[in-house]
Amino acid sequence: MKQLNALVVYVPQTHTEALLAAIGDAGAGRIGNYSHCAFTSPGTGRFTPLTGAEPFIGAVGAGERVPETRIECVVEDEMLDAVVRALRAAHPYEEPAFMSWPVDGWRR
Repeated sequence: MKQLNALVVYVPQTHTEALLAAIGDAGAGRIGNYSHCAFTSPGTGRFTPLTGAEPFIGAVGAGERVPETRIECVVEDEMLDAVVRALRAAHPYEEPAFMSWPVDGWRR
């Protein structure tokens, strides 16, 4: 049984397809005989760049709202580092918002 992790990342809607391809090519979303499996949902990202930031969108000190996509997928434990590297390389934000955690009770 391989340990799976859930991965959630938020990305501007303009970059959704590119990020899905990058993390899928790195191994995210592999379930049985399928690859690139993910669930996406639209939302609004909110942030304020602080002094020292080099924002892709917005300006230092100004609150920003951006149409974003929430991407959810699974990643096998041994592929998580490579997927996170691909996520960071393909994501337009200086500090991409993402999280991962082990999926309990997974049987394969």
